Amino acid sequence: MSSQEEILSDGRFSCVARDPRFWEMPEKERKVKIDKRFRAMFHDKKFKLRYTVDKRGRPVNYTSAENLRKFYALSESDSDLSEGDSKELAVKKKKKKKAKGKGEADS
Repeated sequence: MSSQEEILSDGRFSCVARDPRFWEMPEKERKVKIDKRFRAMFHDKKFKLRYTVDKRGRPVNYTSAENLRKFYALSESDSDLSEGDSKELAVKKKKKKKAKGKGEADS
């Protein structure tokens, strides 16, 4: 197999290196930015499907949530909010567990 430099030095393909249509897309622009209204799709069970085979029938073991993370990203201002919200939810869950634990111990 030829190296990339040899291919680009060939006169027939030299325009590929200068043409922006063939440039690789930057990592920041690759994902679609979504706002906080749609952040539930990353952790909601309604959006999560488990695949057992791919489109050619080969066995696979991944979920649709992985695809969502691959193609979508929270906007930068909303990602800070989502981190804070997830911390608040964790604190609320701990408080609920402690309250349930105390109620069961009293009865």
